[in-house]
Formats: sequence, C-alpha cells, structure tokens
Amino acid sequence: MNQRAASFQACRPKLYGIAYRMLGSRADAEDILQDAYLRWHGLGAAEIADIRSAEAWLVTAVTRLCLDRLRHAKLERETYQGPWLPEPLVAPAALTPEESAELASDVSMAFMVVLERLAPEERAAFLLHQVFDLGYDEIAGMLGKSQVACRQLVHRARERVAQERRRFAISRETHVALLQRFMDAARSGDRAQLTALLADNASMTADGGGKAVSVNTVMHGADRIARLFHVVARQFGERASYRIATVNGEPGVLRLIDGKLDSVISLVTDGSRIVEMYSVRNPDKLKGIALEV
Repeated sequence: MNQRAASFQACRPKLYGIAYRMLGSRADAEDILQDAYLRWHGLGAAEIADIRSAEAWLVTAVTRLCLDRLRHAKLERETYQGPWLPEPLVAPAALTPEESAELASDVSMAFMVVLERLAPEERAAFLLHQVFDLGYDEIAGMLGKSQVACRQLVHRARERVAQERRRFAISRETHVALLQRFMDAARSGDRAQLTALLADNASMTADGGGKAVSVNTVMHGADRIARLFHVVARQFGERASYRIATVNGEPGVLRLIDGKLDSVISLVTDGSRIVEMYSVRNPDKLKGIALEV
C-alpha cells in the first residue's frame, strides 16, 4: 500500500463517521468516501506537497461532498412517502470496521433523527465541533465561513439538539430487560401488556418508504401503538418473531416475518416505559443487514 492510500485508510473511520452522521445512509456514506478517495488519489505531486495535513484535507473533502449530497437529498425527501428515518447500523451483522467503530460512539436513531432537522451547514458545523472536536478555525476553513459564523451555527444547532432530544441515564441491562418484556408482549399481541410498557404520550415513527406497509404519520399515544402491535400479532401469529440486537449502538429489536427481516426497531426508554419508537421497514434500508443464524 502506498503512502497516499495508507493515509486515507488511517482516516477512514473518522471520514465514515462524518459521512454517516451527515447523510444517515450507509450506502451514501460509502459513495462519499469512494469519491473522496478518487479525488485524493488524483492529486498531483505539487498539490500533495502543498497539503500540510492529509486528515484535514480529507475531512474537508468529505464534509463538502456531504453538504452537496445533503442539499440534493433534502429535495428528494420532500417527495418521500411517509416519515424518513436513517438507515440503521445493526449488530450482529457483517459490519465494516468503520461501522463497528461507529457503534462505540453516539449514533443512536433518536440522535440521528434530531440531526436530520438541522440545516446542512448547521449539521456539519455541529458534528465537526461537538462530535469530532474540531476547532472553529478548522471548521471555518472547511465550510468557507468566518469563525464567528461557525460559532453561531454550532450554538443554534446545540440549542436545538438539547431541546428536541430526550435523554435518559439507564443501564444497558435495564434497557435490554424492558425490550425483552416488549418482545414478549408483541409476540402475544397482549394489548394490556403493550399499553403498560408504553408512556401515555409515547410516539412511534415508521419508515416504509412507500415500499412496505407502514403508518404514514407519526403515531402518538400508548393505546394506538399497542393496538398496532396487537393487529400485527393477530395477522402473522407464529410467523412473526423478535430478537434483540445492537441498533446504532443501543439495544434494539429486530422483527422477522417467516425468518426474513421485516423491521429494525429502536426504542427510547426512561427505564420503566417506552417513550419513543422508530421502526425502519423500507426494504431498501434493510437489504444490507445480515442476520446471524
């Protein structure tokens, strides 16, 4: 491996982390990294000689490519059928080293959903500063803005994330135990048990992308969500099964129908009840996920 390729590989986990958080898509993140590598590989010797930091150049390239892709994606999502959710990172699965590294840091579905509500440059500045610990001088050069403007972008984004993201300090064991109770209730379709596990004002966001049967608006209320899982249990019976997996770094649930992945479900809990639920059912977003036998 030559020095240029080695430099790229050393930065790859960080570059993937930026691209995935910016775009919410595994496939798009890989495309961005491929494009960045081709640009890096195509630089002339004189251009390389002028670069003081390979990592800074690559982070800048990936950030700018992501901004271009995100602006285009915003237009695409205006015609998306129903709510849009990020492609989940699931383990156990055949994850790349970059995806595995991501599971060690905050890429929860709830966090990704909040990031989606930020303007592209807010999202970039916030991630580069808050998650990847870059200074405002570095971010200013990457975004082509003043340091003052970048501080303002980060400040606005930080306030919005704090306002819209619900966080609860619970142990993984507590989280898993509640998910187990949820899976038992979902298998049986017991509405009373399901309702008891859900906060009164619980919400559920489902992404079918027009390619899988799904609710097209955010569903609110424990009774409505419990009724939905009750209907699924009645419709599929023993054909439906549930298992726990790590979804975007947190305990989550996989629903299988006839042994095939049907949904990836992320749940936000306060430790006793489920307060938010995110269900990815769009088959295009599930096809890259490998299941353990």
